[in-house]
Amino acid sequence: MHKAIYIGTDCGATTSKVGGVWEDGTAISTQLIQRPTNSHLGPHAVVESWIAAADGFLQTNGLSWDQVQGVGLAIPGPYRSYGVLDRSANLPESFAGFDVHKAYDEALRKRTGRTVPLVVGNDGNFGGVAEAQRVRGAGKGSVVMLAPGSGLGGAYIDSNGLPLDGDHLAGMEVGHMPAPLHLLNVNPYPCGCGRTWGCFEVYTSLSGLPYLLADKLADYPDHELAQSQMAPKERALTLRGLAQKGDALAQELFDLQAKAMGLHIVNLAMALDPQYVVIGGGLMDPGATTEEFRSRYMRIIRDTAAPLLWQAQRDSIQIVPATLGDLSQAIGAALVSLYTQAG
Repeated sequence: MHKAIYIGTDCGATTSKVGGVWEDGTAISTQLIQRPTNSHLGPHAVVESWIAAADGFLQTNGLSWDQVQGVGLAIPGPYRSYGVLDRSANLPESFAGFDVHKAYDEALRKRTGRTVPLVVGNDGNFGGVAEAQRVRGAGKGSVVMLAPGSGLGGAYIDSNGLPLDGDHLAGMEVGHMPAPLHLLNVNPYPCGCGRTWGCFEVYTSLSGLPYLLADKLADYPDHELAQSQMAPKERALTLRGLAQKGDALAQELFDLQAKAMGLHIVNLAMALDPQYVVIGGGLMDPGATTEEFRSRYMRIIRDTAAPLLWQAQRDSIQIVPATLGDLSQAIGAALVSLYTQAG
């Protein structure tokens, strides 16, 4: 008899990823399988790409759709209602109002010939579910996850292993809380969400690096990027590689992002008082960054947060790197599908 499995789809701003878990919650594979999201082609084209990606995942791992007992979809919020997207800072306007639950449900039914239970939730929340399972093992301590990427994902995972969604499905949209700009000595750059008060997302993720870089180049007029003809975002995408080669400008920018992350942890610790804080996203992926880069980034986060935490928290909150890298949200989506049916 074939073992039951649960599939997770992670729709990011630029790439969509797929993962899965067995019925005992262990990952089927930690090999990253991803495809371009192609969001510019519209919502329905993206949904079809998820089916194709799941087909590829099953084939790669010698599995079949008959084994799939549930599917989870991780996708950026906010939402108008369950499964219905609102205007996202990281997806085109054509996605606003799209009933992604209905569309994916229909696509799954068409592919399998049956109804496959589907859960939809915030990508940051679902990523937190997977990392919480890894960091606390059999324990029950609560977990905050912060995952900088194209934007800043966030999650709070309770003692039951499930994320805080909130009454309006907008819980833990932590990227759009205002940062203490006076402590960072930066300007209030506009965010893709429409707010201009200085969202934390702008100072911790790729979304704000073009602004930060443009200002920092004034201090480095002879830097290679000052003469570059690349578009602002393309220039920003080179910074991670430059930082790992010891480039002073690039290192300053990631140091600033780490400091902003440390300050944000203090904000969230005052409200949520977690046992663990997990830092995820591409910056913590061993396949994308060096040990030296990750250690420097984490050290600055901890050094920034520690003096501002309450004493009891300072001695007990563990700030640790994620272990699943860019696969966390897909694995988390699969786990929520499993937990929802089991619970």
